[in-house]
Amino acid sequence: MSALVARMSTMWNDLGIEMQRFYLLWRYQHSVKPFTLWWRLVLKRVLDVSMGVFGLVLFAPVMLIVALAVKFDSPGPIFYSQTRVGRFGKPFKIYKFRSMRSDAEATGPVWCAGKQDPRATAVGAFLRRSHLDELPQFWNVIRGEMSLVGPRPERPCFVEQLDQEIPTYDQRHMIKPGMTGLAQVHYRYDTSVNDVRRKLRFDLLYMKRISLFLDVRILFMTMATVVSGRGKF
Repeated sequence: MSALVARMSTMWNDLGIEMQRFYLLWRYQHSVKPFTLWWRLVLKRVLDVSMGVFGLVLFAPVMLIVALAVKFDSPGPIFYSQTRVGRFGKPFKIYKFRSMRSDAEATGPVWCAGKQDPRATAVGAFLRRSHLDELPQFWNVIRGEMSLVGPRPERPCFVEQLDQEIPTYDQRHMIKPGMTGLAQVHYRYDTSVNDVRRKLRFDLLYMKRISLFLDVRILFMTMATVVSGRGKF
């Protein structure tokens, strides 16, 4: 009985926390009714799960080929996991195909150097251009740690720095990070704090207008970006 009571108490506390987080996001959106926002978030989760499963099944053959290419291209693991900051600052492990040398950060974390990163392997450079290295993130989406669309998840060490240099940076953590997003399709890799400031405007704009229609539109823009090879994100 005591275990049941403790479980119920934990569930009640979790519900209270989620209600507070929902209120913060609703207050940020201003003109949207609470039920409308709630329904939009439900539809967003349905899209995430359905497309996440579909994506893993559809790209399974491609992922097998990529895994073999990474394995034979350079020594090291096939997959690469790294701690990122998720919704409301909750850390999670993000998964990618390894695109860099195993000793790429032997001297510590560094800003991404974009597509011409000298740390990238031969196969890794192609994976980055085509964004195939990010296919394992469908698993993060299914698990609920990420969304298909949302702000780019950043590393804890950089989040701490950016929180100090950009007063409104933490606002982007009111929603789940995404595999793609409004900022990613409109702007290049962020290699400096100034780049982050520019992309943050798109992240906050997305949060104000979040909807299923906007998510679908961004997904189509992402596919067009990848197919055309413009690759801004």
